[in-house]
Amino acid sequence: MSNSYRVLVINPLLYTTRIAVFENEQNLYEEELPLSLHDVNLDIYEQVHIRRDAIFQAFREIGLNISSVDAVCGRGGLLQPISGGTYVVTEKMIEDLFQSINGKHVSNLGAILANEIATNLNIDAYIVDPVVVDEMTTIAKRTGIPTIQRKSIFHALNQKSVAREIAELSNSNYDEMNLIIAHMGGGVTIGAHANGIVVDVNNGFDGEGPFSLERAGSIPNNELINLSYQHHDQNMLKEMIIHQGGIYAYLGTNKARDVKDLVEANDNKAILVIETLAYQVAKEIGKMAVVLEGNVDKIVLTGDLAEIHYLNQKIMNRVSWIADVHEYPGENVMLALSRGALRVLEGTEIPKEYEKEIKDDGEWQKNMIWSY
Repeated sequence: MSNSYRVLVINPLLYTTRIAVFENEQNLYEEELPLSLHDVNLDIYEQVHIRRDAIFQAFREIGLNISSVDAVCGRGGLLQPISGGTYVVTEKMIEDLFQSINGKHVSNLGAILANEIATNLNIDAYIVDPVVVDEMTTIAKRTGIPTIQRKSIFHALNQKSVAREIAELSNSNYDEMNLIIAHMGGGVTIGAHANGIVVDVNNGFDGEGPFSLERAGSIPNNELINLSYQHHDQNMLKEMIIHQGGIYAYLGTNKARDVKDLVEANDNKAILVIETLAYQVAKEIGKMAVVLEGNVDKIVLTGDLAEIHYLNQKIMNRVSWIADVHEYPGENVMLALSRGALRVLEGTEIPKEYEKEIKDDGEWQKNMIWSY
């Protein structure tokens, strides 16, 4: 009889802390714990004990024995670049997060909170596939300016989780397949997965590649230079291309549900925008097919925008000749995190050590733009 394991999953958001308890693959309990208005205005690192105590209180209120938990898994934050996988939380990881080594963001609290609770329970804390996963080949990082390299910043957690799931359904292993995974949401990132390694991916967080719900996507160089001279305030320009571009600029919403409703209502403007996005995503998928030298087993469409079947269909029309296309709408963060910890508990994956996996690419994330 197989063992049963319980994993507490923690995903810190700006105004809440989302927690869930999984017993193997079953979600036993999930809740969002809100912060007070006073606590929201605190520095994020001053919120650690407040959020931690709220988690303990939630367990007491529902009558769930927190000591029955076998591991705690938090969402990974802005660490130094590392390869994909499940990582045990270490002192060095916590130190880098508190120092905001690659930026201050609420996601940095994931590993910190997991460590606080795990230490109290004398169990291990983990993170899984943070956005800083960097497995790109050297040639994929090169640009036409020797001092500038492309950076690997993408939806690693969802992409790798979906990749593992599609491999399992194909009676194969993730490290034996070539996949193209397109995550479409607030940012759009499309990765070429070669035998379990993301050898190339567009930097959707800085806005490289297709536009998205909020991001403008790649812009012609000369026009971007002209735009920078029109807007001398760097923060204003970043806001325009990172938070006020893409679908938001066209339709005035950054909610996938709103866009879906407009498309289903046959709104002509929304349909034109979605067809344009489909064209750009399909073109990026084609680029990744070239990266994989045409050897593509599956293409997967995922993320919140993948809830729009019209978008998926338009993409499929252009890329289905490359490989079979599968739809995995949404982004199940909590389940993906729990599965990462479960693989370690079951002994099917060896947890990695952060200190040994850090990639030295110089100031790889200088002036990095981050949006949750």
